[in-house]
Formats: sequence, structure tokens, C-alpha cells
Amino acid sequence: MAIAADAPTAAAIGVDVGGTKTLAVLVDGSGAVHAEARAPTPDDGDALLDAIAELVAEIRPRTPAIGIGVGAPGLVDASGTLRFAPNLPAVRDLGVRAGLEARVPGSWVRVGNDATCAGWAERVLGAARGHDHVLMVTLGTGIGGGIVAGGRLIEGVNGFAGEFGHMVVDRNGPRCPCGKQGCWERFASGTGLARLGREAAEAGEASRIVSLAGGAIGAVRGEHVTAAAAEGDPEALAVMARFAWWLGLGLANLANIFDPESIVIGGGLIGAEVAFLQPVREAFDDLVEAGPDRPPIAILAAELGERAGAIGAALLAQV
Repeated sequence: MAIAADAPTAAAIGVDVGGTKTLAVLVDGSGAVHAEARAPTPDDGDALLDAIAELVAEIRPRTPAIGIGVGAPGLVDASGTLRFAPNLPAVRDLGVRAGLEARVPGSWVRVGNDATCAGWAERVLGAARGHDHVLMVTLGTGIGGGIVAGGRLIEGVNGFAGEFGHMVVDRNGPRCPCGKQGCWERFASGTGLARLGREAAEAGEASRIVSLAGGAIGAVRGEHVTAAAAEGDPEALAVMARFAWWLGLGLANLANIFDPESIVIGGGLIGAEVAFLQPVREAFDDLVEAGPDRPPIAILAAELGERAGAIGAALLAQV
């Protein structure tokens, strides 16, 4: 995307570091995106910082100083260090803030968790506009989360709040990249949906899913399950119902703790909304404490798409 020579009012750059790609956007004070650039995510810390700096240089306007917000997929502490990223195992204890401020002179950098950034964007500009008590749940390779309470972003004493995906929901469940067993994201993420699809296929209950995967059970991914479900395939819909139950279980646990106005669901799986969002609402209503007797909690599809994390990071860099 081309960029004008002059910076938009209150411009900041937001960067969303994903497991496979990194996206940078130039955002003005209203949240409008004026430019964007993307690149594959390196699996080495120094290479990752270099890649982010190159993306920033590509879209940076001609201004002597600019804020840069970075959303990273893991535990980010108050110093702007990425301590641990389950899905980027080679990147640990990476000083993102210090590294970028050295590589991009005339900038200040704020670093947070990617899903936390996405949650702030959805609260300010997206599905949860006007809500002061919001949970964001992002469904991708894993599950990320963001918390807004009383209109304020909650990051915790170390900046680690919102790691919803690593709630243990079945201690005998599959091992997670974080090192534990039975984390919620092993059941209710894109990876979890793929696993449920393969389990159904191994039981002879997913013929259309396997067909879409090219005939190989081991090749089944979440997208094959959602595609078959969108066609109305009953076996795929049964897999989606199991997935919706696991997702609803985790959402009910979170609602019991935080009592939000709304829960926004985003990430790559939200494209399957027609196939699973209503069953998730039904499972949630059944599992949350006093479901029929409490005020309803809205479960909403995210509105900002793949840019949410980057936009939120830019908004936070303007604060």
C-alpha cells in the first residue's frame, strides 16, 4: 500500500507478530489505516527485530518521531521483553522494546500481547464499541485473550494477563507447546479443531472432511472441518458441535470469573462463524453459572479482521 509523504494526525505504527507472518500498519488518531506492509515471521530473535524494523521503515511517514506498538504472541513483561512465546519456541527473552528503539531512531515503543492489543482495538473501534467490560478471545494456532474492565485494559502486574488458552481444562488431555497437558487451546483453537477432525476421521466418522483433505487423515486441518460443515455435512457438523462445547466451556469459565458485558471472538477461525458461533452460544448458556437467571452476555464476532492486533498496538502506542 502506498503512503503519503505527510504523516496523518497522531500517527502511530502498529505491528502484529504472528506465528507465520508479521503485519505492520500506519494508523491515525481515529484508527484509520493509511498504509500497511507484511513479511514472513523469522524464527530467530535478532532476525525478527530486523524484520519489524524493515516493515516500519517501509510505511513510516516523514516525521521526526513516531510511536510504535508491537503485539507479540506470548508473555511480554513491563520492560517490553518477550519472555516466552509457545508458538515461536526459538524466541525467548527478546528485548523487543530496546531492540526496536535502537533500530528505529526517533521512536518510542510499546510492546504487549497480541490478543490484548486486538481486544483493545475491538473495544475502541470494533464489535465491543461502547462496552466497558469486555473479554477478547482470539482463535488461531492457539488461543489468546484480552481483558477490558471498567474501560481500562488489564495487563496484570507483569503484563502477562489474558493467557486464556493455557487454562487447563483436562489434565489428561493432549500436551501443549507450553509444556502442560490439557490446555484449553488444545481443544478450542484451530489446532484443536484439526485434532477433533482427525479423531473423528480415525473413528470412520469424517468421510467428507478427509475427502477435502485429499484423502489423508493426517492432512486434516481445521479449514477442512469448517468447509465440510458449511456444506451441511452431518459428520462435520458433529465435530463442530464438539468443538463448540469445548469453546463454550472455556468462555463460561471466563464469564464466571470476569462477569463481562460481552465476549468478542476473533482470529482465523471467525470465518467459520455461521458453522459454530450459534452452537457456542448454546453451549455457553448451558455451562455458565446461573445461565437462565443472569443478564445475558453477548458473544460477538470480531469486526476488524486480521488487522485487529496491529491496529490495537498502534492505538496503545498513541496513549
